[in-house]
Amino acid sequence: MKVNLLQTIIAIAVSLLIAYGLYSFHGSENKLLLSAGCFVFLAVTLVITIGVNFELRRTTTNVKVVSGIFFLIALISNLVFTFVSFLVPIYIITNGILLLIFVLIAYSINKAKL
Repeated sequence: MKVNLLQTIIAIAVSLLIAYGLYSFHGSENKLLLSAGCFVFLAVTLVITIGVNFELRRTTTNVKVVSGIFFLIALISNLVFTFVSFLVPIYIITNGILLLIFVLIAYSINKAKL
């Protein structure tokens, strides 16, 4: 696995700006949780989508596609949580399960050398 530093910094900056945007639109007391959770999920998926290359081209393509799909899922999920009043456990469980599923799929693809 090879990490491209400039693309990784850009991915983190984009994730940070999206998280800040959702922070500014959310109106309840869960603003910090929403922005932190959004940043972590978006940063992980976006860094792997644009900032990481694997040894095999096929593995890179498959992991990037899965990362892009989960980036969109994370963005939609956090947009829904931004405009809906939510309970903290529901947010943590939903985003935690989605992030763990993503990590499991990406790890499985890398391990299978597809």
